Amino acid sequence: MLSNMMRSGAVAAFLLTATVASAAEPVQVAGNQFRAKQVLGTKIMITGDSAAVGTVDDLVFDDAGNLEYIIVDNGGKLMTVPWEAAKFDLEKKTAWLSINADQYRGIPTYTTTTYPSFYTPTYRTDTYKIYGLTPRELRVIKRR
Repeated sequence: MLSNMMRSGAVAAFLLTATVASAAEPVQVAGNQFRAKQVLGTKIMITGDSAAVGTVDDLVFDDAGNLEYIIVDNGGKLMTVPWEAAKFDLEKKTAWLSINADQYRGIPTYTTTTYPSFYTPTYRTDTYKIYGLTPRELRVIKRR
């Protein structure tokens, strides 16, 4: 009985120490890490243009919780950008799209009252195609 209490106490002390240590030092994870508040409000730039074409206004996640799109606001006109199409420099609060001005002008826009159906196959394919990307397969989580 006493040995069970001692083991339980040792495990509790270890967990407490590990929790305090992890709170003091951030864990390094391979790859880039982004937080929503770092991304929201980021200026969006296009190749060959030094002026911002909008700012990140919203984020869209798929049913499985994967970040799918950023929504860019350009004076009340919104456009959908696949997450993979934007290259972020969070220190400068800027993201670059690898498209030119002609391609940018051809991107369909909408307003907050006319959001598109982000996950219809045609919309996804057409949106990704603008940026030279192929959409990944959607994972669907069925919730009960």
